Amino acid sequence: MNRRNGFRASALLAATMFSTTSVAADIAHQTDYSISLAGLPLARATFHTELVKNRYTISGTLNSAGLVDIISRTSGQTRVSGVIANDHLRASQYSMSYRSGRKSRAISVTFRNGNVVRASMTPKRNPLPKNWVPVTSRDMRNVLDPLSGLIIPGKNRVCPNTLPIFDGESRLDIKLSPKGTRSFKTRGFEGEVIVCGVRFVPRAGYRKGREDVEYLRRLETMEVWFARAEAVDVYAPVYVRIPTKLGPVTVSATRFGG
Repeated sequence: MNRRNGFRASALLAATMFSTTSVAADIAHQTDYSISLAGLPLARATFHTELVKNRYTISGTLNSAGLVDIISRTSGQTRVSGVIANDHLRASQYSMSYRSGRKSRAISVTFRNGNVVRASMTPKRNPLPKNWVPVTSRDMRNVLDPLSGLIIPGKNRVCPNTLPIFDGESRLDIKLSPKGTRSFKTRGFEGEVIVCGVRFVPRAGYRKGREDVEYLRRLETMEVWFARAEAVDVYAPVYVRIPTKLGPVTVSATRFGG
């Protein structure tokens, strides 16, 4: 596969999987992540959570670091708000914007009862590639946003699980399978975490046959680790690993609550 495209796709998937943070009851809460490739720093992310009764708001920023920051400075902002349901955090409004070098993009999605009622992206893809798999109205039913979609209520099964994600352009499934437990320690957390294998399944909103998408679809060795946030009894990711030909892309929580 093309190494640049493969790394970019892996990094984007990692960012999607870690656009989450643990939730604290009726307080402001911060979680930090570091993103690296083969041990070299790529980016840093910070997420801030506020929870009032059963409503939540998560806002986050991501900034490139190390050599990546010199070659092509990248920054992004994201925000989601919604309610805590029995099965998942259910978004009502999700937005994301980023700039990488001279390229920029902004996405906004409105949800109602788990269904997408409005989605916009600026700039739009125009014209769409001939091999583009279009998103249908059926694809946007009973879906989760990529920011809070990976926060799982404590009484629910973490893995096996299938998470139907819509990010404003693409519809994909993240399939989680059980791989045991591990010990994990970071600022604000020390204890046992649940390890899940990850499969990436594109459904719509992508170029069929694209090399980096096919690479992720075939990959069977991705992992995500979930830690329990005791304050409100939910699980959230603290570590992810995505192999690439250039080395593994890893995302690790450097602060989880506390």
